[in-house]
Amino acid sequence: MKVIYTNLRVGNLEKSIEFYTKILGMRIQRRAENEEYRYSLVWFGFADIGQDDSAGIELTYNWDTSSYDIGNAFGQIVIATDDVYKTCEAIKAKGWPLIREAGPVKGGSSIIAFLADPDGYRIEFVETPRKDQKF
Repeated sequence: MKVIYTNLRVGNLEKSIEFYTKILGMRIQRRAENEEYRYSLVWFGFADIGQDDSAGIELTYNWDTSSYDIGNAFGQIVIATDDVYKTCEAIKAKGWPLIREAGPVKGGSSIIAFLADPDGYRIEFVETPRKDQKF
């Protein structure tokens, strides 16, 4: 078994598509519309579908719902990157704010940073660890 994607419900599909493609650089892998039940699904990944086996993100947009309560059980989506500082500079250059600047995790050596998508879902960047490094 393996994790293939995480599903998030969003209140504004176009804003979310813009965020995941233009700010995070993900690609739309597939899209489906269901007129009878009034919802849209959009799947994203960092590669075209079938080009890698990393987990992706699926957004669900229920046409009659404009916002959701995220709750306090959801933590964050974590994305590995070779250089968190460089990734954060690129995000800020696109005009998107960070909610935690790049820097070492409290009590550890991993370099992390946080931002939030248009619906408030937190996204953490973490530097790809060296083989001798622990998260």
